[in-house]
Amino acid sequence: MPIPAQRDLEQSRLALRDWLATQLPDARDVEVSDLTVPSGSGFSNETLLAEASWRDAAGVEQTDSLVVRVKPTGFQVFLDADFALQYRILSVLDRESDVPVPPMLWFEDDPAVLGAPFFVMRRVAGAAPSDQPPYNEGGWLFEATTAEREVLWRNAIDALITVHRVPTEQVAFLAKPELGDTGFDQLFAYWKQSFEWAAQGRPQPAAQAAWEWMAANLPANRPTALSWGDSRVGNILFDRGQVSAVVDWEMLSLGGHMVDVGWWLFLDDYHAMDAPRLPGLGSREETIALWEAGTGEQVEDLPWYEVFAGFRFAVVMMRLMQMLAAWGVVVPSDEYNEANNPVTRLLAHKLELAKGA
Repeated sequence: MPIPAQRDLEQSRLALRDWLATQLPDARDVEVSDLTVPSGSGFSNETLLAEASWRDAAGVEQTDSLVVRVKPTGFQVFLDADFALQYRILSVLDRESDVPVPPMLWFEDDPAVLGAPFFVMRRVAGAAPSDQPPYNEGGWLFEATTAEREVLWRNAIDALITVHRVPTEQVAFLAKPELGDTGFDQLFAYWKQSFEWAAQGRPQPAAQAAWEWMAANLPANRPTALSWGDSRVGNILFDRGQVSAVVDWEMLSLGGHMVDVGWWLFLDDYHAMDAPRLPGLGSREETIALWEAGTGEQVEDLPWYEVFAGFRFAVVMMRLMQMLAAWGVVVPSDEYNEANNPVTRLLAHKLELAKGA
């Protein structure tokens, strides 16, 4: 569900046109057209799509398709979205790694242009599997053949492996030493703060139980390594089955690779709660085997990391439900509210499995 319209698109188009002219000092006749908000624009950041055109110093007309990500100024889903860090990590990955990300162009810190800081990247060809309807129930992935889905799934896991091959020293600027000694410790402390912030003192039985169990059963290995954060097939753009970009880095950290594996598997189960997993999309065992073969690492403490994934998703759901209630979009019910929803029910199930592991 997209965030409600909150800006004058014509006014923003003109502001973006004038700003773009300052980024292209040798250009003339700069124009921005077709400024739109994509239907899949999410809750955590505002996204704008635009077409740009100009004449270069030789008088030759140039065009480009742009994506503009705007820092949230209203209701925040995340305690600290690290907006500037998103641009920085994407820029590093764009220039210095094999991770497929959109080409990064500019960052603007001055809120006077669009009402908040923003960054601009080049639009790449491709589309992500649908969240609405869930890809197991409808959309282009649902309509693909089993063979096509298997190719896509393997390419998606390869993209995750590529993220996990990024040397830690290349992204050491993501460290938050004030929160702990390792990237894992820093991420765990951050989500403790996020839980307290999102819960607002109200009872959250599933998340509280998960937190207490996780704190009592911390993994012995607490690494420092790049985590994409929101690692799932729905955050990968595909063009004819090939990965064109890995997107949505709001949950990035140095929490380690298992954070991404746990999130991937939890989200895979979450999307299969109401409809069977599509043939061709690899099973849990196949996903783990492919990831281990590609990274040379071994999956460890997986039950813990799946509970951690469900816990973080439950915290996000608290904020989403609060946001929707504030907008008057959804009236919470006994079966769907910030403390009781499909995410918390899956989390409770994963916690019971972890306790029995």
